[in-house]
Amino acid sequence: MKTLYDVQQLLKRFDIYVYVGKRLWDIEVMALELDHLHDAHVIDNKTFAHAKLVLTHEHRLEEARENTK
Repeated sequence: MKTLYDVQQLLKRFDIYVYVGKRLWDIEVMALELDHLHDAHVIDNKTFAHAKLVLTHEHRLEEARENTK
């Protein structure tokens, strides 16, 4: 799992589709949904950790993009 698209595909396997309208908010909602899946023991620790790393990275990139505007 290396990209935001990969995380979206993971969530899609559980019929979770996230579109809030702003990329930063989408990433935050995806992180919440991922937490819920992990708390319910639906995804393993390794998958959870990889996905959270991707989301954290993308969140930082998006914040940096917004700050340069």
